Amino acid sequence: MSAVLKTSLDLPERTRVRVENACFHCGESLPATPAQLNVDAVAHKFCCAGCAAAAQWIASADLSAYYQLRSAPCARVGTEVSDLAVWDREEVQADQAHAVAGGREIILLTDGMRCAACAWLIDRALVREPGVIEASANAVTGRIRLVWDPQRTVLSRPLQRLAALGYRPFLASGAARERERRAERNRDLIRIGIAALGSIQAMMFAEVLYLDFDGSMSLPTRDFFRWITFLVSTPVVFYAGWPFLAGAWRELRCRALGMDTLIAGSSLLAWGASLIETIRSGPQVWYDAGVMFVFLLLVARMLERRARAIASAKVDALARAKPAFATRERGDGGREAVALSAVAIGDVVCVVAGESVPADGELLNAKASFEEALLTGEAHPVEKSRGDLVYAGTVCRLQAARLQVTRIGSGTRLAELTRLVDQAQMQKPALAQITERIAGYFVAVILLAAVLVYAAWRVYEPVRAFEVALALLVVSCPCALALAAPAALAAAHGALARIGVLAVRANVLEQLARVTDVVFDKTGTLSDGRPRLASVESFAGFPPARVLRLAAALERDSGHPIARAFADIGDPTPAQDVRLVAGLGIEGTVEGQRWRLGQAGFAAAAVDDGALWLGDGERAIGRFALQETARPDALAAVEALRAQGLRVHISSGDALSAVQPFASALGVEIAHARQTPEQKLAFVRALQAQACTVAMIGDGLNDAPVLAAANVSFAMGEGAALAQRAADLVLTGVSLARVPAAIA
Repeated sequence: MSAVLKTSLDLPERTRVRVENACFHCGESLPATPAQLNVDAVAHKFCCAGCAAAAQWIASADLSAYYQLRSAPCARVGTEVSDLAVWDREEVQADQAHAVAGGREIILLTDGMRCAACAWLIDRALVREPGVIEASANAVTGRIRLVWDPQRTVLSRPLQRLAALGYRPFLASGAARERERRAERNRDLIRIGIAALGSIQAMMFAEVLYLDFDGSMSLPTRDFFRWITFLVSTPVVFYAGWPFLAGAWRELRCRALGMDTLIAGSSLLAWGASLIETIRSGPQVWYDAGVMFVFLLLVARMLERRARAIASAKVDALARAKPAFATRERGDGGREAVALSAVAIGDVVCVVAGESVPADGELLNAKASFEEALLTGEAHPVEKSRGDLVYAGTVCRLQAARLQVTRIGSGTRLAELTRLVDQAQMQKPALAQITERIAGYFVAVILLAAVLVYAAWRVYEPVRAFEVALALLVVSCPCALALAAPAALAAAHGALARIGVLAVRANVLEQLARVTDVVFDKTGTLSDGRPRLASVESFAGFPPARVLRLAAALERDSGHPIARAFADIGDPTPAQDVRLVAGLGIEGTVEGQRWRLGQAGFAAAAVDDGALWLGDGERAIGRFALQETARPDALAAVEALRAQGLRVHISSGDALSAVQPFASALGVEIAHARQTPEQKLAFVRALQAQACTVAMIGDGLNDAPVLAAANVSFAMGEGAALAQRAADLVLTGVSLARVPAAIA
């Protein structure tokens, strides 16, 4: 008779285990023999020597307040030594660093900055390094600004301190774009400042003219105020209002009428007519109307741009940098760090554990494992054997690997997915196309109406013809709408940000309100991606406790994610001669006997049922049911979406045996398994062909094409950078409750 042992899977238990059985520095699970160190006279345990060394340095530098300030654990430091000397090369710094007073400046990106305390620690740690002039970290954008003196230190030295604390540096590929964005923002602020000052002065002088009710002001005095108003209004119209003038010129060159044409035309007419009236001493001038018009619309555009820029900056902070360098093996057996663009087909590249693969290639090692979650949606590292194809963008696990490059640049699988995203994003929604056409017709009608009104008033009262036509143009410009829409957009973005949703597309709110169908990815979206032990069955008279100890002994040093399910088993007997069998399981000697843990056929010569079996290859002594737990609020989120009248679907790259339990537990009737990126894209387009408005929620690189093609899409904040760039909204946390909240 089998004995069954159930384990608790609720959140409080997971929280308790995390506190008691986690690394003090990074929060990762502790090995069987953790490193120990006293920090501020309190003994703490660490997952590796790297985390212990980081904590020791933080304590010695009197920065221990970091551990009280932080709201999330930092990244694992590890014991791997990264070669940062390549950062000292002039060809690397030529594109990324530039000279400043007293030294050089570079913008870096790190994927380990989790909260404001991390930025606080980085600031203080870097400025303590010799030769560092200034350092500032931004927890929102994930960027680090570093200014150093090349005469006193090389760049790699402060970067080594950064890496030793768990913050691996990457090249900020968008540094030039960031500088241009910052310069553009400064120009906008200067324009708004000039427009504000000019408008205030113009209104002051106009008020003097307006208050002359009885016409008692002398003509020289009146003309003096008019010429002064002309002087202060001219920079507003031609410098502050230059974006509208340039936009109108582009629209006219393309033979397309838009709002810029209407805005520029109205301001120029008001300024030009006022100048003519000033020269000929006419009865009216309208300088104040033109400059206030420019000022209000500049503020409106600034609000709109700022709302999008804040969201885009936060999303960019979540994006991880692609590998900028590759370690190439020379013909004499030596190694050299080269730029990614220098790698050619046929080269042999070396990838250390924890690093990203720079190009597609064939594995030269006997075996190695790679994290492919971003490409395939597979939650667990995939074991590869000699000759297997390894994709660019995947992460090498456990041990270093050697690859012979077969595809580079645009030929890689990563590039293919990127093209899918680009193609999907190039397809404008029908609503956007209709809106553009309506705007063009609106401007054309207003201009025609102005001409007709001018002609009619020339017949009725010629003196007021120009004044009335100008009033029609000014009033017809969507000034109130231009102010209301960006203000509403900024308020909506702020409300979304408060619930942890960042909107990165301008027209996403309108589409969000029309959603009829919601499609979820499973791994990393509905689930937390961490397998857990659901039950244990013991056979052949073996007690469940002993079966658990045997399995924990085999998994303890394997490094496989399944080992997390056995991490809480105390004091397992050490295993000897442990060997991984790719795709089947693991085997080793425990308590003097050879045991196997893995698929049923491998471990116990039984029919595979999707469970994890323990045996000697012929008979079974244990069976483990593993469960990839749904996010705590997944069920509530799905139920809330259904309560809103939406249809919920699951489209996952996992097998049906893994997808169907999730669908049943969440009450989702339509679930699709083993879906490639192309199939996910086809599924969403099929729904759209049925007049459905689809919202897609995903996190992996394989979700990026369908995220771009969906009417509105959510990307998980901890997911792939490409997925976040393709999505309309990004969830900054792990809670799925934000999805129905955003729709509501």
